[in-house]
Amino acid sequence: MTTAEQSGRRSGDTAAGPDAKAGSGLREWTAEALWAVSDAAVLTRRNLIHTVRLRELWPFMILQPLVFVLLFAAVFGGSISLPGGGSYRAFMMAGTFAMAVAFVTYPSAVGIAFDMQLGLMDRFRTLPIHPAAIFIGRTLGDLFRMAISVAVMSICGLAVGWRATAGFWHGVAGFALLAAFGFAMSWVGAYLGLAAKSLQAAQSLPMLWLFPVTFVSNVFVPTQHMPDGVRFVAEWNPVSSVATAIRFQFGNPHSFNDPNSFPARHSVALTLVWSALLTLLGVFACTRRMRAVAA
Repeated sequence: MTTAEQSGRRSGDTAAGPDAKAGSGLREWTAEALWAVSDAAVLTRRNLIHTVRLRELWPFMILQPLVFVLLFAAVFGGSISLPGGGSYRAFMMAGTFAMAVAFVTYPSAVGIAFDMQLGLMDRFRTLPIHPAAIFIGRTLGDLFRMAISVAVMSICGLAVGWRATAGFWHGVAGFALLAAFGFAMSWVGAYLGLAAKSLQAAQSLPMLWLFPVTFVSNVFVPTQHMPDGVRFVAEWNPVSSVATAIRFQFGNPHSFNDPNSFPARHSVALTLVWSALLTLLGVFACTRRMRAVAA
């Protein structure tokens, strides 16, 4: 960004920023939204270029999904039978997709913490950049990386026998639900990275809750044989909602203790609600913390 551009943006900040006094509320809101979108586009491009050029990220994007699919298909594939019948590998694939998008929290947290450690966030604070744009650029870049991982997992899943049998548009809807939930989890990771005191803390924080959340769920096993308290948590778990919703969209088997329970019958709606709620909380928390630090 040139000095002239920075000067222009600063003058625009006076007119369109949150402290602007002139204009109606609607014009101020529109101007701030355009400001955030414009800055987010620049920062998203920066993160995409960073993804392509930083080769250390590629093993995480490609090898980890392959390991997930092959490991769980080989270890559990022939030893677990579903109470409702059907292929366990088809059941397992949706759970693996859900777990992979939940784990996008980890690179998001580390990426933000790494930018803070390098002083890049301090540099951003000195520029007329909308606070939310910094995190929108990060989360959209993470969404691109997540799409590559899901594509690799899909190809690997096809190789081990998984099929989406409910039709093309249901398949598209399933991947759209994955993208919505992954985007929301990326916002959670962005906040954790911003709140962490060090890069080491950012590497540890997501794992403290990701493993319990992803494994106390119906990601890899049905909920029929879980104790009552654990089963209740597992069936209302947002990761279970995503896994069940995409099983429905892909035409894969799913199994709840009670197939007529609310989380079983409304998994798509619950996934959308969880995704919207986590995204809104992430936007609010990240923007507020960024403004508090900059004040």
